[in-house]
Amino acid sequence: MRLLLLRHAKSDWGDPSLEDIDRPLNSRGKAAASRMARYLKEHALLPNQVLCSTSLRTRETLARVLTSLPQEARIHLLSDLYLQSEDDYLSLIRKYGGRSQNLMVIAHNPATEETALSLAGTGDPMAIADLKEKYPTAALAVIDFDIADWSELQPGTGHLERFVKPRDLKDDLG
Repeated sequence: MRLLLLRHAKSDWGDPSLEDIDRPLNSRGKAAASRMARYLKEHALLPNQVLCSTSLRTRETLARVLTSLPQEARIHLLSDLYLQSEDDYLSLIRKYGGRSQNLMVIAHNPATEETALSLAGTGDPMAIADLKEKYPTAALAVIDFDIADWSELQPGTGHLERFVKPRDLKDDLG
């Protein structure tokens, strides 16, 4: 089974009257989310189920991802993904993941980074070092597991297959 942990793209801080949960993506964030969506499609990293925070910036990131999916995906908007700890993300993945082969979580830091670090027991040393250094906006960790159901998810049992940041991608994905 494969877990795709996507941090929301860069949000707009221009309107101080907005609550944190209501901040939209800024222009750079929109471009990065679209770039990551193209990457997901180009590399066949296509979720069949998505758990997404209810914040505006995560939902706007999700909207860009959905444009690249050639298939239907089941979507759960979960307020519990908004500003929760890594333990809460694990419990939400266990609860809602079911038998989904490719599960995507679109959420926030530091919980997204902590979840990735908690789950990745093995992987390319360079990718792990990169992940430990910083988990920027719109970054994606791809972690593979040898489990039959997400309820079996345990820390340290995943293999970090790759860690991708939007700034590392060419516009043409070539």
